[in-house]
Amino acid sequence: MIEKICIIGVGLIGSSLAKALKNTGQAKFICGYGRDAARLEKAKELSIIDDYSIKLKEAVINSDIVIIATPVGSYEEVLVGIKPYLKSDTLVTDVGSTKRSVIEAAEKVFGNLPHNFIPAHPIAGKEKSGFEACDGELFVNKKVIITPLENNDDESISRVQNMWEKVGSEVDFMTPESHDELLGMTSHLPHMLAFSLMNYLISQNPSASVYAAGGFKDFTRIASGDNVMWRDICLNNKDQIIAHIEGYQKSLSALSEAIDNGDIEQLDSIFSNAKASRESWLD
Repeated sequence: MIEKICIIGVGLIGSSLAKALKNTGQAKFICGYGRDAARLEKAKELSIIDDYSIKLKEAVINSDIVIIATPVGSYEEVLVGIKPYLKSDTLVTDVGSTKRSVIEAAEKVFGNLPHNFIPAHPIAGKEKSGFEACDGELFVNKKVIITPLENNDDESISRVQNMWEKVGSEVDFMTPESHDELLGMTSHLPHMLAFSLMNYLISQNPSASVYAAGGFKDFTRIASGDNVMWRDICLNNKDQIIAHIEGYQKSLSALSEAIDNGDIEQLDSIFSNAKASRESWLD
């Protein structure tokens, strides 16, 4: 059992991981860090964390594992803040949705990357944010991607892998570049589409949402995501997101052309291929 885990950022992912770690008996003590003492106190009252601090030194000191669960745009500031208080064997990992920018921030702060800095990303979430949406089962049967660095030692990688597997996740490994390209397509692009569709609807007819059926609600559900988190993801994976938006625009143009031309065969092909692909994915 781990003596002390510090979770920096007790939002949806941070609080859910804290709960999962407690449920699986992995930590004797979990300390949360944030800037709002009142909210942290509520998280403590709900037994999500054992204690908290609004001072990084107090939260991090003597920690065996530090997990960064704040928006990726804050990582450099966080790493600068925790650097003086890390033990030589403190494992540092994260849950960020981009990986190249995370590594770049760590390189800027540490120079030579620590052997026990292990970037990771759980592919899990909800449209709601904050510890109020905490779910100790959030990571069960979900993918977690670890993007090891060249100087990472096997023991540190194994510790992160074991932590995630014990909360029910399936761990995969890939390069930071592969992660950002893949997630730019499977996660970041769909969120951009949902945000854009909601804004388009409101710009065309502010009252139109009253008449939106279940399909529209399902499609735009993820537009309820945390705006700061998604702003930072856009800024930190912009090349991949822009490339996939541009690629999707070509797909929309092809669909628009097929509709305009009354191309029955092309429309049938577009819809049937999409239907078959989604059904095979769900099986």
